Amino acid sequence: MPLSRRGFLTASAAAAVAPGPATAPAPARTRPFGRYGSPARRLTPGTLYVDPHGRGDFTSVQAAVTAATGSGRTLVIAPGRYRETVAVDAGRTEMTWIGASGNPRDVVIVHDNAAGTPKPGGGTHGTSGSATTTVRADGFTARWITFANDWLRADHPDVTGTQAVALKAQGDRGAFLHCRFLGHQDTLYADSPALSVFARQYYAHCYAEGDVDFVFGRATAVFEHCHFRTLNRTDLAAAPYGFVFAPSTAAANPRGYLVVRGRVTSGAPDACYKLARPWVPSSDPTARPMLTVRDTRLGPGIDAVAPYTDMSAAHPWQDQRFAEYRNSGPGAVVTVPENRPQLTDEQAASATRAVWLGDWTPWEGR
Repeated sequence: MPLSRRGFLTASAAAAVAPGPATAPAPARTRPFGRYGSPARRLTPGTLYVDPHGRGDFTSVQAAVTAATGSGRTLVIAPGRYRETVAVDAGRTEMTWIGASGNPRDVVIVHDNAAGTPKPGGGTHGTSGSATTTVRADGFTARWITFANDWLRADHPDVTGTQAVALKAQGDRGAFLHCRFLGHQDTLYADSPALSVFARQYYAHCYAEGDVDFVFGRATAVFEHCHFRTLNRTDLAAAPYGFVFAPSTAAANPRGYLVVRGRVTSGAPDACYKLARPWVPSSDPTARPMLTVRDTRLGPGIDAVAPYTDMSAAHPWQDQRFAEYRNSGPGAVVTVPENRPQLTDEQAASATRAVWLGDWTPWEGR
């Protein structure tokens, strides 16, 4: 089983690495970048190397991003805990991040802002501002990296804005392969830069965990062979504990979230989670959230009788675009048919990654 977020926090608390010069001796490993070269033997002239112990070009990810001007740059990131916030602006297109070890547990980018966390100079961060990593550029690819937000409600009982984003992705053609997304509320924000932009994103062999709306936003996103895990909650006396998906698809967008050949597991008691609820934000009251879950195993943590619920009574889930097809597991059992909208075989033939992503085929050659 993937390391739970609380297990991750326990394992990494003493090993967290802050940006800047290393204060501890560098480990004995002499090839921190594995098969991806080094500053002395660059993979390409556009490759930069990040290592918290000073063996690369930079000791922080943000410093490398800032230096990587233009298009088509690659960051090779050595194992370590990078405690920082990182922003990739729209001008740094076609950027690739590679976790050098090939294991996403080894490269962790983590911070602890929440929506209600005060900002220097006044105000609070808000949901978007809480993100540990924000990617606005088109053509971004990440492989073998963990994006985390380790802000905890229990540590901040005075804060009411408990959204704490690990990754906010807004660019078109954003691919995340073998990555992990750790948080509680609003972990993975798969979004677009504007209502009129239908940003496409592809997540393959990824792991995401959380409790409330922990995969959310208005992107056109395909989640293939991904594992979603719902966390237990000791602060609530009764279900629901939370919701896996909260899409906010624009009404004009024919394609929202597509989950295919995945699985949903839980650390909480049976039936304590809903599969999804629609998010119709105040910035887009005409949104028609869309989610299709197909060929996916839904564990007992999902409420099979009523897997969907409303976020607002003004926008009932039945008016949105939720559908399932050939799912399995105890959370997929159809006991109340009107609560489990199903695609026909003909409709399912069009619910594929190729249809969702069009002329962009990120699964090829990876």
